[in-house]
Amino acid sequence: MTCLVEMSNISKSFGGSKAVDGVSLKLMPGTVHALMGENGAGKSTLMKILAGVHQPDSGEIFREGRKAGFETPREALEAGISTVFQELSLLANLTIAENMFLGREPVTAFGTVDRARMRRETRKALAALGLELNPDILVSELSIAERQFVEIAHGIKADASVFILDEPTAALNAADVEVMNAQIRRLRDEGKAIVYISHRMDEIFGICDTVTVLKDGKLVATRPLSGMTPDSLIALMVGRELQDLFPARGKASTETVLDLEDFRIDPGSTPLSLHVNKGEIVALAGLEGQGQQQLLRSLAGLYPASTGTASIKGKTLPLPAPKASGIRQLQARKVGFVPEDRKEEGLFLGLSIAHNIAVGLSSVHGELSIAHDYRKAIAETMASMNIKASGPSAPVGTLSGGNQQKVLLGRYLAAGLDLLLIEEPTRGVDIGAKAEIYKLLRSFADEGGAVLVLSRETIELIGLCDRIYVVHGKAIVAELPAETATEHQILNAALSA
Repeated sequence: MTCLVEMSNISKSFGGSKAVDGVSLKLMPGTVHALMGENGAGKSTLMKILAGVHQPDSGEIFREGRKAGFETPREALEAGISTVFQELSLLANLTIAENMFLGREPVTAFGTVDRARMRRETRKALAALGLELNPDILVSELSIAERQFVEIAHGIKADASVFILDEPTAALNAADVEVMNAQIRRLRDEGKAIVYISHRMDEIFGICDTVTVLKDGKLVATRPLSGMTPDSLIALMVGRELQDLFPARGKASTETVLDLEDFRIDPGSTPLSLHVNKGEIVALAGLEGQGQQQLLRSLAGLYPASTGTASIKGKTLPLPAPKASGIRQLQARKVGFVPEDRKEEGLFLGLSIAHNIAVGLSSVHGELSIAHDYRKAIAETMASMNIKASGPSAPVGTLSGGNQQKVLLGRYLAAGLDLLLIEEPTRGVDIGAKAEIYKLLRSFADEGGAVLVLSRETIELIGLCDRIYVVHGKAIVAELPAETATEHQILNAALSA
């Protein structure tokens, strides 16, 4: 069987730092090849070399046995290598169709842009992914999941033989992931080679055949996944087992921080009650789209809760929370809301780390209070959270996903809050950064804070939390101690409802 792509002894340095050090990789037809490693391991650099974004300092690339080299991404695409990077590259002020054909617009016999053909082919490419979006919609009007699908449709439309998918499902729900996986399997069955970069173990073992692990820019191993387990794969990546990623559980107080009574997410939903105590991390688990996110966001004014009572440390929180000032209302009660989409809703990507953290420090003071010097607090936050950057003035947009997430959490941890409401605490971050975030959240709880968290990764909720509320149909259907809970129990509770 002819190897579609072989990268032989590839090395690449930036300044004095070696990002990729003598790495070799073979991509065979009809396979899905997982590429794994912590942030900074060299995965993205290696793939950007294959995609023509970077040029290697040394080493060779072979395309179906012939030596090749790609000076630009266009050259790589023309050679049949299509890439969907984690950082979405769509232009928000253009339509879906204009993005799909950007730089290669078809023309009519009269020399004008053939917009009818663009719409027709865009609609066909989207339909292959089960999407019925209007090709004339501006990308700025799409959800993050829809944008991700448009990116992938663009790659599939290129009819390449090698596809590089960098965190393709990070923003997708369970149903969308299944649509995505069906497309990946279709490409595999057509004899394509797919490089799949993800931090989600269930996806890696569910869709991939082979795994290559990188660490500190070097090749650790390439192995068939059939002979591996999540524990053995994590051990290859970070040198410790899955259970070692989670810190020991603390001892919760009997003092209630958050209390919801007869709370209805929607007028027709069943009333629910829950509480989160000081020193406790509590999970909202269940199947995708059952009301976990609406429940959390209703406290911040981002979703209009119907009825019920919410109190923070004994003081009633007016409901429904106002959309324009719900976040401020929470901040005044020493509550932080950490959204799932850190780039669109959480961080100011063009501003520095210092500015992003200072936003949280400033929020605990009145609007007319005297300005404070936060340099010491910012430096201490960066050190305690192990934020890897050149300094506090580094733009947040230049950081890795894991470091961006730590900056977002650091904004609230530095502010001395009592309660954190968190969506997807480790979305799109590597195993090593996950372990650091788990430790930070547990330290926050051990110091008297309280956390209410939701996540699509059930194993994360079991390992991190103290108690788990299972949500189904916008109601709580079960409460389980996390220490003895299993994925089967949680799924059974959600389905039985």
